[in-house]
Amino acid sequence: MPRYRLTVEYDGSAYNGFQVQAGQPTVQGAIERAITAFSGQTVRIAAAGRTDTGVHATGQVVSFDLDKAWPAATVMNALNAHLVEEAVAVLDASEVDAAFHARFSATGRAYLYRVLNRAGRPALDLGRVWHVKGALDVEAMRAAAAHLVGQHDFTTFRDVNCQSASPVKTLDVADVARSGHEVRLVFEARSFLHRQVRSMTGSLVQVGLGRWSPDDLKAALDARDRSACGPVAPSDGLYLTGVSY
Repeated sequence: MPRYRLTVEYDGSAYNGFQVQAGQPTVQGAIERAITAFSGQTVRIAAAGRTDTGVHATGQVVSFDLDKAWPAATVMNALNAHLVEEAVAVLDASEVDAAFHARFSATGRAYLYRVLNRAGRPALDLGRVWHVKGALDVEAMRAAAAHLVGQHDFTTFRDVNCQSASPVKTLDVADVARSGHEVRLVFEARSFLHRQVRSMTGSLVQVGLGRWSPDDLKAALDARDRSACGPVAPSDGLYLTGVSY
């Protein structure tokens, strides 16, 4: 029974997250329907990350088994043909070893958060960025983000419904940079807590607006208390950009 790995991108605006839910449009549901339409087989796919409602991806990875061996290019092209009316596209497909699992084999995940920092609202990127009108101090945000790098108890930036066994995670990268009117926040780690990136982003924007200092961000982290978190950033600007194995 061959196993396939797909790299997938999607606009999460129209979906109730990645994970399949009865009666709701989801990315997983769209992909699984396309697999059934192509192969005649009902499958359950595994994903590297279960993105929330409205969250996007440019490098999501999924894996699944088929009863029949097809060329990987055929799988990719057939799935894209059946996904043509969805905001989902397969960028790459390959046959992998039976031991590979999109979630459990992953050694790292990378996320990008896009903030549109200008007075005028977005038109072309509506639903794909967080619009923040007030001027953001990127240097202050970068200084604050440095406090997040390393192994910490991230309870402050952990959603109350998070099912992770431990709030302790190791954040490898937390970078902030400006490109014109856009401020981009990049986070990389082996794994993340539920809504950790959006929670950290919301607090970093508080620093950028001058409402918090970088030391306030560190104090919030050290508090290990969800109530110390700043406003959580909306889902619009968040992208799962890559998974390493």
